[in-house]
Amino acid sequence: MEWVLWAVPVALLCLGAPLYLCFLAGAVAGLIFVVDVPHTIAPQAIFGAADSFTLLAIPFFLFAGELMGRSGIADRLIKWSEALFGGVRGSLALATVGASVVFGAISGATVATVATVGRVMYPALRKNGYDEQFSLGLITATGSIDALIPPSILMVLYGVAAEQSVARLFIAGILPGLLLAGVQAAYVVWHARRHRVPVTGRVDVRHMARTTLDASWALAVPVIILGGIYLGVFTPTEAAGVAVVVGIVSAMFIYRDMRWVTLWRIGVGSGKLTSQLLIIVGCAQLYAWLLTTLSVPQRLTEAVVALQLPPWGIMMALNVILLVVGMLVDPASATLVLTPLFAPLVKTAGVDLLHFGIILTTNLGLGTYTPPFATNIFTTQSLFNVPVSKIVPGLLPFIGLHLVALALITYVPWLSLALVRGF
Repeated sequence: MEWVLWAVPVALLCLGAPLYLCFLAGAVAGLIFVVDVPHTIAPQAIFGAADSFTLLAIPFFLFAGELMGRSGIADRLIKWSEALFGGVRGSLALATVGASVVFGAISGATVATVATVGRVMYPALRKNGYDEQFSLGLITATGSIDALIPPSILMVLYGVAAEQSVARLFIAGILPGLLLAGVQAAYVVWHARRHRVPVTGRVDVRHMARTTLDASWALAVPVIILGGIYLGVFTPTEAAGVAVVVGIVSAMFIYRDMRWVTLWRIGVGSGKLTSQLLIIVGCAQLYAWLLTTLSVPQRLTEAVVALQLPPWGIMMALNVILLVVGMLVDPASATLVLTPLFAPLVKTAGVDLLHFGIILTTNLGLGTYTPPFATNIFTTQSLFNVPVSKIVPGLLPFIGLHLVALALITYVPWLSLALVRGF
């Protein structure tokens, strides 16, 4: 009867049921028909999954991201990025990549970055001569950088599922995140030169100084988060709380562009997002617990070892699986379910679990804008009221670049582990 563990979630997923319900129904079916344990284990596992100090970082980072996006702080960050690349052909496209990196260093949620940066940059890109497909593709794809740039919500979830240090994962994601941003930046410059996009702005030291001063509090947030974690001043969860405090002080008392009622609405909105994510966490962890109880990870490891694949072959196979899953399942659910399955196999291949965490988040970051199930695509579609058929063609070059970055991250462990050594 073990087949019900797979049949029930897949059937419900095909019927369009919410993912948390797919995992919950599969786990309940397993508890009834497969394993002989008290059924009270279900609520205990669900609530136990959410009862984590590390997971407390998620609502704080979501709140900080919403706070930055709904206030004028995000606009200041975008203007600073535009000033940074002024005078370069392709400066607006470069500013889009740069703004996504900086905003990702505050929020850690790809959808929030697409919505915040896209709302400002898409009209400017179109006005400056970039074609519609490229502009939509750029806005949709650059949000994926946030899966790697710390603080990343996916890294928090992976750290909990794999029992790895979230702080070390954050540090490990810096170079891979910058690598992904770098290959995207190189492409947008090449595109601008090939299509002779007009040069906007010019190098202006005074303007750069003004925008830097204006955005100083916003730019201080990622410095405080990463600096505090790296120096051991506070944990990632405490860093998330500090980010919220800095955001509130900046928006309410320094920039004074937010009212108390807006702050309340942001709190309610981020609370709803947190509840949606945590119910997925609980149900996915229950499903993963059941798979572990049935020794599925061990059997999977034994089956792969029997194939006598070299370590690089094992990693290639895992990458293919992760890419396919990322196209069909949301990143949070995939992280929580696949991590316990793949962790023993990764250890067998001699791959550091920190390194694998970066590989996994890179894969699932690509899934956020790869059809058919892609949250970033849906966000762009609803934001600009355009059909998917106009978005996807502009994504194809970015998908290719992401795969190149993934190959480098997979087979050059130094990128993920260099900054972690000694931390």
